[in-house]
Amino acid sequence: MASPSELATERSHSKPLGIRFWEYIKKAKLSYKSHQAVVLIVTFFAYTTYHATRKTTSIVKSALDPQSSAAGLKFPWRITYLSSPAETQRRSWVLGDGWAPFNGSDGTALLGQLDVAFLAVYAIGMYFSGHLGDRMNLRIFLTVGMIGTGLFTSLFGVGYWANIHSFYYFLIVQMIAGLFQSSGWPSVVAVVGNWFGKKKRGLIMGIWNAHTSIGNITGSLIASTLLSYGWGWSFVVPGLLIAFMGILVCLLLPVSPESVGADRQEEEDDAVDSPKKKREGVAEPLLGSHTEMKEIAVGFIEAWRIPGVAPFAFCLFFAKLVAYTFLYWLPYYIGHTGILIYFNFLILIDSLRILFSIHKSAAIEGKYLSDETAGNLSTFFDVGGVLGGILAGHISDRLDARAITAATFMYCAIPALYFYRSYGHISFAMNIALMFICGMFVNGPYALITTAVSADLGTHSSLNGNSKALATVTAIIDGTGSVGAAIGPLLTGYISANSWSAVFMMLMAAALVAGLLLTRLVVAEVAARISETRSQGRPQSRSQEPELNV
Repeated sequence: MASPSELATERSHSKPLGIRFWEYIKKAKLSYKSHQAVVLIVTFFAYTTYHATRKTTSIVKSALDPQSSAAGLKFPWRITYLSSPAETQRRSWVLGDGWAPFNGSDGTALLGQLDVAFLAVYAIGMYFSGHLGDRMNLRIFLTVGMIGTGLFTSLFGVGYWANIHSFYYFLIVQMIAGLFQSSGWPSVVAVVGNWFGKKKRGLIMGIWNAHTSIGNITGSLIASTLLSYGWGWSFVVPGLLIAFMGILVCLLLPVSPESVGADRQEEEDDAVDSPKKKREGVAEPLLGSHTEMKEIAVGFIEAWRIPGVAPFAFCLFFAKLVAYTFLYWLPYYIGHTGILIYFNFLILIDSLRILFSIHKSAAIEGKYLSDETAGNLSTFFDVGGVLGGILAGHISDRLDARAITAATFMYCAIPALYFYRSYGHISFAMNIALMFICGMFVNGPYALITTAVSADLGTHSSLNGNSKALATVTAIIDGTGSVGAAIGPLLTGYISANSWSAVFMMLMAAALVAGLLLTRLVVAEVAARISETRSQGRPQSRSQEPELNV
């Protein structure tokens, strides 16, 4: 007969690997900051793979429809022009004839329908995902979403080997992939919000939000590199990558301090030691540790009623309309409106050629950039977005004013868009600089609202410390924004046929409306800053009087 210790060991080994892992973590007693580091790293790479799989469709468009203007990021990065020799324009056998039904006269329209269907289902699914995320274990919910995304992303690529030419197969697979994709953002923001209080949340999440741009660039690299082996690989490999990352999330991600027995007191002590907390005399953390009563998930309508949710949600609608119009149409715009490279910039081109191993074309003065180079240049918008997200987060932390920061960035985006439209065609260097600035001002508030603002509102004081609203609030805000993300590129397809100036007028109007929607919150934040300044001045003047009398 086995001894009690042997029976305990046997029972322990019979448990699933994930449960044994978490039992080990709880016994290890990692510090609070160590857990925070794990959360940031795991969620960063998790959402990087989400965006990598999302980017593949726009890259593979060139294989499905050779007439498509989509271009991927390819290395070595070569600057080519529409008038360059025929051999530089020739596609490989994989890209040659396209793939039915996308290689017909309506191929571009069909690909556009895939994009709209994906974004529409993604936006609708976002609302339900947030509702479910607050009622389920976020680690399991996120794992299922990632594995499901990987499965249906791979199934899209399987159409290559299975010789599938039915449009409805690709449409249905893309829509289900969009549904699984919608699980990602509410989950990762809710997890990060559970672990980080309001102190430095904007800066931390601004840096963390770089996963969006890194995911886009990584997805472009993977998809374009594998394209020559068959476009199916461009879907299957990212699909396998996100599924593998989903397994790691299941094993490694602690969804909250309570789930691993972490002590919030470490973070509370840091908050008490901060100058602001000493000045205010407040030691209560954003998510209080006194949660003896059982938390009840907040309803969908109740979440909409949280102060600030509706204004920021509708602001993001217009902010994402601008951002996703650039995401889907910027390579086309650069390639088809033309960037004239003047002789005065030959030195700049030479230096870039040396720096990035760029091969210089024989003729450059007055030529138009090819679709491939236009796609490469468009990545500078993402690079600007990374800096914009970090700056917006840092500034909003310093000012303790999310609405003021977001509105200011949106207003600054208006002249940036105007100058890009008016002067971006003058030169290669001017286009890169203005594109970078546009990315900074457009993606800055987009990143701020979808990260720090969503986490702030999901832990609003009106919820009395209830953290069961994070995923729902995040889903409401980003879901509303995703509707704008679907509408912007769709409208651009129609408007650009007549005038690109009209497209930019639409984008500038959207940026203006986005800023105006935050007016009430901006006024409230300004009033709060004025009131705080006055209240600080009065006690200080009184406290100085006794010192003068001594």
